[in-house]
Amino acid sequence: MAEKRVDEPTGTETMGHEWDGIEELNTPLPRWWLWAFYASIAWALVYVILYPAWPLVDRATAGVLGWTSAGQLSEEMEREKARRAPLMRAIAETPIERLAEDPRLMQAAIEGGRSAFKVSCVQCHGSGAAGSKGYPNLNDDDWLWGGDISAIHFTIQHGVRQPNHDATRMSQMPAFGRDGILQPKEIADVTAYVRTISGQQPANAAARRGGALFEQNCAACHGPDGKGDRAFGAPNLTDAIWLYGGDAESISQTITNSRYGVMPRWNNRLDPVTIKMLAAYVHSLGGGEANPAPVEVATPATTATPAMAAAK
Repeated sequence: MAEKRVDEPTGTETMGHEWDGIEELNTPLPRWWLWAFYASIAWALVYVILYPAWPLVDRATAGVLGWTSAGQLSEEMEREKARRAPLMRAIAETPIERLAEDPRLMQAAIEGGRSAFKVSCVQCHGSGAAGSKGYPNLNDDDWLWGGDISAIHFTIQHGVRQPNHDATRMSQMPAFGRDGILQPKEIADVTAYVRTISGQQPANAAARRGGALFEQNCAACHGPDGKGDRAFGAPNLTDAIWLYGGDAESISQTITNSRYGVMPRWNNRLDPVTIKMLAAYVHSLGGGEANPAPVEVATPATTATPAMAAAK
C-alpha cells in the first residue's frame, strides 16, 4: 500500500492508494449524516421488536405490540359498520315497495347497491349495466319478469332457472327444431313472421305462413300479438330489443334450439339488506317501473247470517 499523504489543495489525508495518478481522499462523513445513520439502525432494532418483521414459514414474527395491518383494517371496518348500522337497520325494516317514500333512505340504498353491483353483477351485466348478448340491459324499460322494484327484488333474491329452488323464476321454451316440433322450412317461416312484427322486414308469403304457425305454437307464451308475457318470462317480439340477437340467423337458432339463460339466486350469497339495495340501484338505472296499484279487497259492512247467505 502506498504511503498516506496529505493532499495540499484540500488539506485532506489520502487513503494511501493510487491508480493511474488518481488518489482517493479520506474525507470524513458529515457528523449529522452519521448520527442519522446510527438513529436509523436504532429505529430498525426497535421496529423489529415492536412490530411484525421477520417472515417465517406461515406467518411473521408478531412483535410485542401485537399490531397487524389486517387487524387495523378489521377495526376500521367494524367502526364503519357501527356508523352505518342505524341506516342499514332502517333499510332492513322498510318494505321494499315503500323505500322510495323516504328519499334519504332511498338514496342511501341506491349508493349501497351501486357498490354491491360492482362486486357481484358487472361480470355479466357490465360495469354500466348495459349487458351483452344473453345478458339483459338493465338501463332500458324492457323487462322479462317485471320492472317494478318489488319484481326486481324478487328476481335478485331467487334468480332465474335455478335448480332445486322452488321460488326461482322458471320458464322453458321448447326447442322446436331440435325436438322435431317444426321442420326447417316452418322455422324459416316463423322467423320471417317474427322479423315482420318487429318491423325488420315487410310482410311476405313466408311471414303469412309463419303467422299461422306462430299462433299455433308460440302465442300461448308470447301472446297473440307477440308482445310477450311476464308471467312466463316471454319477451316482447315486436320491439327492437333482443337478448340473443334479432337477425334472421339468431332468431332461427333461438326457435331451433331454444334458450335457457340462467341467473344466480343471491339470497344464499348476500344478506337481505344488500339484496334490497341492489334492487333499489337497478330500479334507479332508468327503466324502473312504478309499483303496481294494490288490489282492493271489499270488506262487507255486516256479517252475513246463514239466511242471508242462503239467499245469495
